[in-house]
Amino acid sequence: MTGSASRTFDRWALRYARWALGAAFLSGIASRFGWWGPGRGYGTFANFMKYTAQVNSFMPARSIPFLAWAATAAEFTLGLALLLPLRGRAARITALASAALLAVFGLAMAISFGPKEPLDYSVFSASAAALLVGLHPASDT
Repeated sequence: MTGSASRTFDRWALRYARWALGAAFLSGIASRFGWWGPGRGYGTFANFMKYTAQVNSFMPARSIPFLAWAATAAEFTLGLALLLPLRGRAARITALASAALLAVFGLAMAISFGPKEPLDYSVFSASAAALLVGLHPASDT
């Protein structure tokens, strides 16, 4: 590929990664509020709270509502930000925050369920993709 074609490909690859990550975060939000329809995903926030308790089995029970709402707020904010045409520092911070959030989710899942669950759900892969987006020089343009 020529320099110009390579830069164009890089920009589209970064957009694709950002959009895929953003859509995944927002899909999780839709699932926990039942917006995907009956019998799809968590279906209710109460079910999501139960799953949050399972994922964070090592945390005190009183922390679960906070963790569920904090995850929801973080995923919603980062999901929207990843879909916006952010550039420079804002794009980099959004991607790196997404990578960190996904790494924390994956680690919690691994502690509570073992390594298979976060690997099967590609949590670490998504975290790595977000990290690459955040560290890629084209994120600054």
